[in-house]
Amino acid sequence: MSLGREKSWRETEWHALEQKTRAGILDQTTAHSAWLVGVGAARLVLRNYSTSFFLVTRFLPPAKRAQVEAIYAAVRYPDEIVDTFPLTADARVARLEEWGQEYRRALGIHSLQDAIRADVPCFLALFVQVVREAGIPPAYYESFLHAMARDARPRPYATLDELIDEYIYGSAVVVGYFLTHVYGAARDGDFPRAMQSARDLAIALQLTNFLRDVIEDHRRGRTYLPLDMLRAEGLERVDPRDTAQRLPLGRVLLLLAERAERHYTDAKENLDAFAPDSQTAINACISVYRQLNEQIARSPQQGMQQRASVPMGAKFRVLPPSKYWRLPFAYLSR
Repeated sequence: MSLGREKSWRETEWHALEQKTRAGILDQTTAHSAWLVGVGAARLVLRNYSTSFFLVTRFLPPAKRAQVEAIYAAVRYPDEIVDTFPLTADARVARLEEWGQEYRRALGIHSLQDAIRADVPCFLALFVQVVREAGIPPAYYESFLHAMARDARPRPYATLDELIDEYIYGSAVVVGYFLTHVYGAARDGDFPRAMQSARDLAIALQLTNFLRDVIEDHRRGRTYLPLDMLRAEGLERVDPRDTAQRLPLGRVLLLLAERAERHYTDAKENLDAFAPDSQTAINACISVYRQLNEQIARSPQQGMQQRASVPMGAKFRVLPPSKYWRLPFAYLSR
């Protein structure tokens, strides 16, 4: 995933939230109030898992913010299946296949409450409403689930281009496309540029997350560092605990951080293609995660010893001061 992780819930906690949300949705008398119940649960997911993304989404208009929260919950749960839940590889793949079947079933059910009555998982039912209303091509989510299945049985990638085409596209770029359909374009004809900006930002975010999570990914038996870049440094395998690898691995991380920086730059150059009421949040997202990338680039070897993070004060400095008043309400609201 490109959006990071602050604190993981156990599967029992997800199940409890699912049951509570389902009951709340079915208890409502209007479609709008049912939607608000579902969004409230999705907001809890976002607030728990990503402080940075939660902060920047506070600067979206309420209707767009709600759709983004629904998207986040729908991509976070499959990511937890492959990253956190204590399952075998086969069980993870089976869960993802079942989740995909439920998604396809939900696409044929018009209302949120009808989908819940048909036992569709609440965050899928919520997400399908966004797919329908924002005009998101349904195949994008299939690409996302395919990338998650790759994580269940990880394998290395020969080159950066292969990593982008075969993994980052599904794990991050299509998520950027979801969001772009919600954010909208500034003018007729700007949508392709907005999608290009989303692609660049997604690649940058995912590369930054790879650099930040080298230790965690190694523990899970994964490496997202391209083999050709490793072999150029004389490395056939990655072990961030090996002190002899710190210098050559650090050079690989620096190269990837530089590539991510180019994508952040390109994403910002097309920022004006997005609808004006979405630009503040997108710009804040670029700025916050760019800081993280710059931190890794300054000291790539340190990133192999501890997970990099941006202090809360630094995050606030890149957010628009005129809108700070929104943040306390975001944290107090339930």
